[in-house]
Amino acid sequence: MAKLLQRNTLLRYRLIRDIYVVNKTDDIPDTKVLKNYIYPKYPISRGTLNTILSTPIDRLLAEMETNNCEDQKNK
Repeated sequence: MAKLLQRNTLLRYRLIRDIYVVNKTDDIPDTKVLKNYIYPKYPISRGTLNTILSTPIDRLLAEMETNNCEDQKNK
């Protein structure tokens, strides 16, 4: 079973993914994007970057929002 991620973790993942998408081109390897753009602000490892890039961030955030809305309606 996959580990449930908290909302703030997903928001941080989205910020890191956005930095990656803006700076990644075909001729720049992932390690250089990590070293030059991501690591100075978010000191993460290459493995963590791969985890972030493979996480369906938007889908998980949308599911959390719908769950929160349903919880509010039930109160």
